[in-house]
Amino acid sequence: MQTLTKAGTVLRAFSAAQPQWGVRALAAELGWPRATVQAYLSGLHDAGFVRRVSGGQYRLSWQLAEFGAQLSAALPWFGPARSALASLAAATQSLGFICVLEGPQVICINRALGDASADHRQVQTDVTLPANATAAGKVLYAFAPLPAPDFERFTASTITTPDEWAGELQKVRSDGSALAIEEWVAGHCAASVPLWWEGEVVAAFGIQLPTARFLARERALLAKVQVAAREFGGPS
Repeated sequence: MQTLTKAGTVLRAFSAAQPQWGVRALAAELGWPRATVQAYLSGLHDAGFVRRVSGGQYRLSWQLAEFGAQLSAALPWFGPARSALASLAAATQSLGFICVLEGPQVICINRALGDASADHRQVQTDVTLPANATAAGKVLYAFAPLPAPDFERFTASTITTPDEWAGELQKVRSDGSALAIEEWVAGHCAASVPLWWEGEVVAAFGIQLPTARFLARERALLAKVQVAAREFGGPS
């Protein structure tokens, strides 16, 4: 399991901003011995997940794109939801996100950056978000039979008690939406709604903005999120 975890760490080091790595640079980035990084890159190359390019560099393989296409095909709601999110993020100049549950974990599977100044590090893809401190976590837990999450405190506004959490989830079910007002990241707020498909909530769909911009247009922003989620094509 530790080997798989480290292989995943290597793959996640590749991004649009850093599409290729050399062994020395990646070792410095991860703080690992060069021999360890070389071993993982070689293994990932042999498995078809990365490819060698000029200058001794590595890039992600197109095989990963094929895996992504297969995953998207298995989730018929994902393509339309992703397109709707991109349009919403651009229209609201926000950081858009789609999150799902994997067991009790809240995982961000897609983001759309409609605001060049947004802190995109706070909502990356394929990372775990704190359920008790995020609008997405509230939405997903409100419609799933799960026990209360860990109540780690991130800011002075983070929910940290079972009673407060239960009340918040009841409000989400009643309103059909969730807000997180500086509960995870100071200076940032989020709004999220459930994505319904064939009678089930399959994901949380929402946006994040700096606090001042969010609070100035809170109702209008939430309305835009609700409309986008209703119109993306998912049958309820």
